[in-house]
Amino acid sequence: MLPINKIYNMDCLEGMKLLDDNSIDCCVTSPPYWNLRDYGTEGQLGLEANFNDYISRLCDIFDEVKRVLKPDGTCFVNLADTYSGSGKGVGSKSKESWKFDIKPKEEKLLPNKCLCCIPDRFKIEMINRRWICRNEIIWHKPNAMPDSATDRFTVDYEKIFFFTKQSKYYFEQQFEPIAESTIKRNEYGWNGNGQGVYAVGRKRQPGSFGNIEKGRNKRATWSINTKPFKEAHFATFPPELIEPCILAGCREGGIVLDPFMGSGTTGLVAKEQNKNYIGFEMNSKYCDIANKRISEHHEQLKIVGD
Repeated sequence: MLPINKIYNMDCLEGMKLLDDNSIDCCVTSPPYWNLRDYGTEGQLGLEANFNDYISRLCDIFDEVKRVLKPDGTCFVNLADTYSGSGKGVGSKSKESWKFDIKPKEEKLLPNKCLCCIPDRFKIEMINRRWICRNEIIWHKPNAMPDSATDRFTVDYEKIFFFTKQSKYYFEQQFEPIAESTIKRNEYGWNGNGQGVYAVGRKRQPGSFGNIEKGRNKRATWSINTKPFKEAHFATFPPELIEPCILAGCREGGIVLDPFMGSGTTGLVAKEQNKNYIGFEMNSKYCDIANKRISEHHEQLKIVGD
């Protein structure tokens, strides 16, 4: 087993072979999107000639994730789509984000301008490989950049898939606030479980509206702004996006795996929540950025704590 709280500058498929079976509590990651960018590393994921090869290779990586994940482990994967023939992703943060250093040669399997449906193909293949898909979460981006396309609607979201190995797994329920108007509207007619079972003329008892003190069960559309990151890595998801994933899917003291660590957000959030991490990143420059970012952030936390 590799030492924890480290980012390893190596291919994740090779790196995960060094991890024990059933040793990881949770996986949170965002793989390189298909046909969008050359990250400057030999053998990188995302430059395959067609999306079928990409999906196959990506799911081979998650076969290994499944091996190292504990039986009650969880897995969250952020993945966006691509338009055929464009070399552009949907819901990207800026035009600059998707320029190629070396543009891959795409095999034409679909008409130009057609969505490749990469996230859906990935989800289906994961299910075919016996993963259980528990949620399709929509990351809505309120501050999405304007789109230059004039013949379709602007895409302002990406998807996060929530997978498990088995039907019983670790999950800490997450809550969101209940509007006061909703509480008043439902003062009558709710049973002790917060279910819509009406009892006409019967006023609910204090605390009977589900978990009224905690709020309602968190929903699957999350409106979270994108945030720029000043360092070299351009495809960074905001910490707020994965905080609920790690809170829900990893017990305190557990280990969170990110096979595509990038700028280190997964490791940073894991440590904030008193959890550990293991990351893999093929680009040594990004490893340096991630290690520096996590180290500096937690030095600041120590100062605040003192």
